[in-house]
Amino acid sequence: MSTPHPLDPLTTAELSAGRAVLAEAGLVGDTIRFPQVLPVEPAKDEVRAGDADRRIRYTLLDTATGRAGEAVVSVSRHELVSWDDWAEAEGQPAYLFEEYDLAERLTKASEQWQAAMARRGLAHRIEHAFCAPLAPGYFGRADETGRVIRSLTFLREDADDSPWAHPVEGLITHIDLTTREVLRVEDEGDVPVPAEHGRYTGVPARTSLRPIEITQPDGPSFTVDGSEITWEGWRLRVGFNAREGLTLHQVGFQDRPVLYRASVAEMVVPYGDIAPGRFWISYFDAGEYQFGKNGNNLRQGCDCLGVIHYFPAWVADDHGEPVEIPQAVCLHEEDDGILWKHTDLGGRPEVRRSRRLVVSSISTIGNYDYGFYWYFYLDGTIELEAKATGVVFCGAGATGQAQPHATEIAPGLFAPVHQHLFCARLDVEVDGERNSLYEVDVIGVPTGPENPYGNAFTWRSTQLRTEREAMRLADPSRARVWEIRSADRVNRLGKPTAYQLVPRPSATLMAQPEASVHGRAAFATRHLWATRFHEDERYPAGERPNAHPGGAGLPEWTAADRDLTGTDLVLWHVFGPTHVPRPEDWPVMPVDRSGFLLRPYGFSDRNPALDLPAGHHC
Repeated sequence: MSTPHPLDPLTTAELSAGRAVLAEAGLVGDTIRFPQVLPVEPAKDEVRAGDADRRIRYTLLDTATGRAGEAVVSVSRHELVSWDDWAEAEGQPAYLFEEYDLAERLTKASEQWQAAMARRGLAHRIEHAFCAPLAPGYFGRADETGRVIRSLTFLREDADDSPWAHPVEGLITHIDLTTREVLRVEDEGDVPVPAEHGRYTGVPARTSLRPIEITQPDGPSFTVDGSEITWEGWRLRVGFNAREGLTLHQVGFQDRPVLYRASVAEMVVPYGDIAPGRFWISYFDAGEYQFGKNGNNLRQGCDCLGVIHYFPAWVADDHGEPVEIPQAVCLHEEDDGILWKHTDLGGRPEVRRSRRLVVSSISTIGNYDYGFYWYFYLDGTIELEAKATGVVFCGAGATGQAQPHATEIAPGLFAPVHQHLFCARLDVEVDGERNSLYEVDVIGVPTGPENPYGNAFTWRSTQLRTEREAMRLADPSRARVWEIRSADRVNRLGKPTAYQLVPRPSATLMAQPEASVHGRAAFATRHLWATRFHEDERYPAGERPNAHPGGAGLPEWTAADRDLTGTDLVLWHVFGPTHVPRPEDWPVMPVDRSGFLLRPYGFSDRNPALDLPAGHHC
C-alpha cells in the first residue's frame, strides 16, 4: 500500500491501528465510546517536507461515569503520544449515535411521559412516536450538569411515516445520559396534534419534463491522483473528517498558492421562538452532531450528475471501529454559461463559455440536509455554496391564529423563525504564507471641489492591522469586500497580488447579548474575523460547544489582539440564511442557497481565460 500524503483523510487501516494502540494502553473497555475521531494535521513545515507523522486524535467517553478525555495516537510509530483527562473541563463531547436511541428508550419508558401522553389522549399512538434527541444548549440549571439531552415528541402513523408533521406541543423530556434517567418531564398546554400528514414521496410525477443528457465523450478534463485533483490551472487536495466533513487543502491556481486549508468549521442554528419547547434550541451541527459522521453516501444521477469521480471516506463509529462512506465526496465538471463575450464594431462576436469544477458533499442532521459545494472557475475564482434543504422543524398551534415567532405552514403546524449561520475557516496563503488584510469600501464623494458635478465616487482601502480591527460586518451599501494581499509578490503594475473575499451579506446572530446562545455562538455576531494562524485554533466556538457556557473560540483567541501584518492569516467568514418559513417550504423544503466568493484581484496580469477555445458555433 502506498504511503498516504500527510493531509490525506484517515484510512480504515489507520483507524483500526489507532484503536489497537488505545486498547494496548488500557484506554478501551466495555463502557468506553468514541464521540469524535479526527486526523491530526501535521505542522505546515512537516507537510511541505513530505515526511510527517500520521496521527489520530481520539475523544474518549466513559458512558458509565461521564468522564471524557482526549488521546493522540501515532499510527506511523504505533504508540500513544498523549492522554488528557477532561474531568474538570467545560463542555461535552459530541453526541454518540447510540445516545439518540438511548434518549428515545428512556423517554418512552418514563412514567411521567406516558402519563402526559395518556392525559392528551395519545396513549394509543406511543408505539410509533418519535422522540427527537436535541442538544439542550446551556442555561446553568442545577439538574442539567454533565451529559444531558432533551427530547421533543412527534407522532407517526407507522414506522415509515415522516414524524415532523405531528409535533406534540409542550411535551419536553429532560434526560441524563450518564445516569440513564429522565430528570423531569414538562407538560405544557393542550394544543391538538396537527392531523395533516407530511409525506413528500408518492406524489404522481409530472410527465412534461424531457430528459437532459450530460455527456463527456472524451472523459472529464480533471485528473485525480489519490486525494489530489488537477484541473485547468487548479491543483488541490480533498480531505474529509468526522467533524467538518469535506475539507480542501493546498489549493493553488497556475502553480501559485491561494489557500492552505478551507472548510466549514461550524454552524449554529438558533431559534427565535420563546415557546417552552424551542427557546433553548441552538444546535451546533459540527461540534454537537458532526457533519462528517453524518455524511451521505452520494448517488450518481441524483446527488451528482455527469461524469463523476467519487472519493470515499472512513469515519469511526461509537466504538472506534472504521465505517466507510464509499461515495462521500463528488467531483465533476459542469457548464456555467458565458464566461466572457464581446461583439466588436464590425459585428463579429467572440464568446467563451464558462465551466466550473465542483467538489461537493452532503450531510443529514436530524430534519435538515446540508450540501456543501466548492466551485472552481476558469478565471481563478473560488465559490462556496451551501444548500440547506430537508424538513423544517415545527410546533403546533391553533389553526389561523397568528404567532409572533412562527409562521403557519400547514393547518395547525407552525415553523419557528430561525437562522443557519455557517462559519467557513479559510487558512489563506495568497502567493505565499505572508499576507495582509484590507477592507475595501466604495464611497461617494461629497459635492464640492473634488466632485464638482456630484457624480464622483471612489474606493477606500483600510488595512485591518490587528485581530480586533478585523472583527467586521459586511456592508452592501458600500460594496464592501475584504482583500488578502501578498506581502512578497507584486504584479506587473507593481501592486501586491491579491484575492478578495466577496460576501453575500446576510443577518448575523439575531439573539440579544443577554441570550445564552449569544455567548456560546459569539462567532456569529460578525461576518468576518481574522486571526494569526495557530495550529490549535480550529473551531470558532471552541473544541467542545456542547453544553459549554460560552466564551470559547474566536472571542478568546482574538482577546490577544495579535498583529496581522505580513503574517500567516486565517479568515473566519460567517454567512447563511435567516429563515422565516413559508408554506412552500412544506412538506420538504426547496434548496435555500448561501455562500461567498474568493476572486483574484491583481493575482493575474490579465484575464487568465483568454485562451479558452471557442465553441463549435461561436
